[in-house]
Amino acid sequence: MMAGLKVTQIKSAIGGKQNQRETLRSLGLRKIGQTVERPDDGVTRGMIRAVAHLVTVEEVK
Repeated sequence: MMAGLKVTQIKSAIGGKQNQRETLRSLGLRKIGQTVERPDDGVTRGMIRAVAHLVTVEEVK
């Protein structure tokens, strides 16, 4: 069974850079408080690193 990540948006992307807004969209996040589950792989980790100040991450089994 593959582990996943639960990603929650905690801050707004307004005023942020265009690539950060696009990264949040790619993760599937649209508004503050929304949570999505993503697979724990290198691509997802890289996207999370780009917007680490806007999201919180929990590991899910």
